[in-house]
Amino acid sequence: MLVLAGAGSGKTRVITYKIAWLLEKEGVDPRNIFAVTFTNKAAREMKERVSELLGAERTKGLTISTFHSLGMTILRQEVKATGRKAGFSIFDPADSLFVVRDLLRADLDDNGIVDRVRNQISSWKNELVSPEMAERLAMTNPTEVAAARIYGEYERYLQACNAVDLDDLLYLPNEVLRKFDHIRSKWQDRVQYLLVDEYQDTNAAQYRLVKTLVAGSDGNGLTAVGDDDQSIYAWRGAQPENLVQLQTDFTALNLVKLEQNYRSMGRILELANHVIQNNPRPFEKRLWSELGYGDPITVITAENEEREAEKVVAGLMHHRFQHQRPYADYAILYRGNHQSRILEQKLREMHIPYYLSGGLSFFERSEIKDVMAYLRLLTNPADDNAFIRAINTPRRGIGASTLEALAEVAKGEKGNLFHAIDSSHLQAHLSPSRQGAVKQFAHWLNALMEQSEHQSPGKTVEQMLDEIDYQSWLVKQSASPEQAEMRWRNVEELLKWIRSIANKSEDKTLEDVVSAISLMGILEKGDDDQDDNVVSLMTLHAAKGLEFPHVTIVGMEEEILPHRTSIEDDMVEEERRLFYVGITRAQHELTLSYANSRIRFGEKIDCTPSRFLDELDPQHIVWEEKLANDPNKREEVSETHLAAMRALLG
Repeated sequence: MLVLAGAGSGKTRVITYKIAWLLEKEGVDPRNIFAVTFTNKAAREMKERVSELLGAERTKGLTISTFHSLGMTILRQEVKATGRKAGFSIFDPADSLFVVRDLLRADLDDNGIVDRVRNQISSWKNELVSPEMAERLAMTNPTEVAAARIYGEYERYLQACNAVDLDDLLYLPNEVLRKFDHIRSKWQDRVQYLLVDEYQDTNAAQYRLVKTLVAGSDGNGLTAVGDDDQSIYAWRGAQPENLVQLQTDFTALNLVKLEQNYRSMGRILELANHVIQNNPRPFEKRLWSELGYGDPITVITAENEEREAEKVVAGLMHHRFQHQRPYADYAILYRGNHQSRILEQKLREMHIPYYLSGGLSFFERSEIKDVMAYLRLLTNPADDNAFIRAINTPRRGIGASTLEALAEVAKGEKGNLFHAIDSSHLQAHLSPSRQGAVKQFAHWLNALMEQSEHQSPGKTVEQMLDEIDYQSWLVKQSASPEQAEMRWRNVEELLKWIRSIANKSEDKTLEDVVSAISLMGILEKGDDDQDDNVVSLMTLHAAKGLEFPHVTIVGMEEEILPHRTSIEDDMVEEERRLFYVGITRAQHELTLSYANSRIRFGEKIDCTPSRFLDELDPQHIVWEEKLANDPNKREEVSETHLAAMRALLG
């Protein structure tokens, strides 16, 4: 069965109730039922719902997991067939990058190539392409050539470490089931019913795994639930055509459509239906609701990105104070993580609590971590974590063996890595000719520490950034000039904060400033668990599966939404589906915004409104200018802003 479940139509409920029906009405052994989805959160929610329906005892032995968890279960039970030993490690993406960087080091500079090669190997694994096949497939593309050259070595390295990477959790089960008939038969006998959520997001490896496992029941045990209009992960290998392929691979497929939406007002759904009609769709469906029609969608125009953020945040404050709604009712969605920076800034200025999801918070960004590592080391040379991050950022030719030698000395003296540089015992572990780079680093850091005692914290940080030429390092490390520019602006914002904190008191030292900012970062992380009443900031991709009473989508411009890369790669249809996902997150009210200009690479660039705005049904839209010309509305907004400011000032 294929259930085409439109946004907000209750697809998770379909799966949970079908599991309950199989257990209660059909008497199926729970050990023979497997349900898979894409996130741990979705799997947990599904488990909870089934347990609420039937009780924990009745569902004992039932498997509800992510695809990767199912792959892990198969690997653990069939570990010998993979050439690994029991207790294998799983390399996370950072571990994989380290291995790839190590294998490429001989003849390639790290100018984004490591990321691209790692992603290419990941893509090949998701397409079930072996190292031998990759060598034949790689043509003249430099990334593919480099990836094909080290793919085999990469696999041998993992095996030598008795490890697998994240992609192996799908790749290796497919290989084992393909090569060993007895293992395949065993799993086909065990998986009598397989229910798959978000089927439109499956890649080649996931589709092959599903097809293999249900082959024992001729496909009769398969229930796939998905929505081709919400397929937004082609960039990580998802193939929405897998939904259509089901009709070819399983000729007795039953097709069911769920079109009633239980989430959104009718006008929001009309807008979504109108937009998605511009895509070719193998399965026709139209969302509808019984929740009422709702207010028109507001479109905001701003002179630039800063003014856009100000308008969006002011509008949120106005609405919240007018209707007395909790912060948790509001979400601001955007296409790329870089768009959150200015929004975070405006929310912080207005003391509005927020949670950044689907991306890194300000303090978790690598460039902020880099600078903070140096500042922590300047104020506390015994901070080994800061030392390890700073010593090779930018690179100074200090390899793993040098760090191991320092670690040995530090361990023997029960000291720290920085002070081990000047230890008389270092020579026993490291020849004098290999001590130059670390000695030079220690000399530079000691000099900077001394100078920091006689100048302002801001001046010290400026000097440090200049002497390590950090801006040039960011350019080398970034995938594009635009990304480098955005990352440098984050560093400049941190520098602005340092000056601001230092200026509050003349006697504030660098140590005081670093402590204040570090605490700010820790508290920001702690807020995630302590307070659910926050505005949600997230990418459109991260918002999938969520819902909010009031949603704003910012950056409705060409080359942002749709994204420039997608335009160049002829992937505008996926961008339209992404916009559709954003629209259908809204329950009651939806606002769209765009800027007429943005700063890129330090220059003001004129922006073109997104083509998707032209595809909106005008009867469902009201432009902000019309609201602004309404004197009653203007007076209401002014009063609300005054009330908001009084509340903030106590």
